[in-house]
Amino acid sequence: MSGGTVTLFVCGDVMLGRGVDQILARPGDPALREGYIADARSYVTMAESVSGPIPAPVDPSWPWGEALALLEATAPDARIVNLETSVTTSDAFEPGKAVHYRMHPANLPALTVARPDVCVLANNHVRDFGRAGLEETLSVLHGAGLRTAGAGRSAEEAYAPVALPLPHGGRVLVFALGVGNSGIPPDWAATADLPGVAHVPELSPSAAGAAVRHIRQVKRAGDIVVVSVHWGSNWGYLVPREQRRFAHALVDGGADVVHGHSSHHPRPVELYRGRLILHGCGDFIDDYEGIPGYEPYRDDLRIAYFVTVASDTGTLTDLRMAPLLARRMRLEPAPPEDRAWLRDTLDRISYRVHLTLDADGTLTLTKPVARATG
Repeated sequence: MSGGTVTLFVCGDVMLGRGVDQILARPGDPALREGYIADARSYVTMAESVSGPIPAPVDPSWPWGEALALLEATAPDARIVNLETSVTTSDAFEPGKAVHYRMHPANLPALTVARPDVCVLANNHVRDFGRAGLEETLSVLHGAGLRTAGAGRSAEEAYAPVALPLPHGGRVLVFALGVGNSGIPPDWAATADLPGVAHVPELSPSAAGAAVRHIRQVKRAGDIVVVSVHWGSNWGYLVPREQRRFAHALVDGGADVVHGHSSHHPRPVELYRGRLILHGCGDFIDDYEGIPGYEPYRDDLRIAYFVTVASDTGTLTDLRMAPLLARRMRLEPAPPEDRAWLRDTLDRISYRVHLTLDADGTLTLTKPVARATG
């Protein structure tokens, strides 16, 4: 931290399971129970068919690629990722789910290489292998010194924020919530004596009120509050009105950054009362190369978000978004034409902001512009 500001790195879904797990040094059992694919190695084959050979087994740093250099160059005060996979050897596939993600615990270096300060777990894949799989996930992550938010062995643990101390005496508080409309089953909710996720059944005023009360119980002067929310559908740019109202209520109640994820491609950026709302960060690491059907959304383009806020007020002072391209299950710098496409798309769909493409290829937010708020 310097100059009275705090810089955060946030990104979309980090999905190190399934196909990505298969190219790492210690792949788990590749068996799947999907409608069309029964072997996780098929996702590797599909990626290679469009992008070229993957030199498996790869180094743990491979999936992150150029993102690691960006992190080192920027040196954010906190690194926050949504880890959308279980970390388990369990074969207890959760019934009723079409897709299951698991990463072998021995491949954990593929996560720790990025040195995340918080792994958000309030999502629709962390309990793909039952409560025992979730408990193993928590044990593996905590055993490696990684802090988690949004899931736990009890409701108290699942809803508790992670507190990261800052040099000026304040903290970054990271709360995490998983909303039912992202595909999280209701019975995944943590209870007083059962493990689960910090579950929000629907984006209602009462749910927003409960989240705000939790923030106000914990937040102190000098704290920066990030609320990380897994919400909404996988595809499309439309943000439902209830989602925007929920996000606004969080900001009104003390949130400084709303870190939204679940969509497979970036969704609108919004500035509300000087605070940043990311309605969908898109995927960051996954095994989706070669899967057809959604090419217009360019889900092969990924964004590393570097969010800088004033340490005393939490208001946004700078937003830099580094576009990356997923190729051979590795993040590379996006070509200039793809960076321009992302700028044009996000500038068109976002709320009360204007995005520019800088000479170094990053997208930045300039002063708010008058736009309909919906």
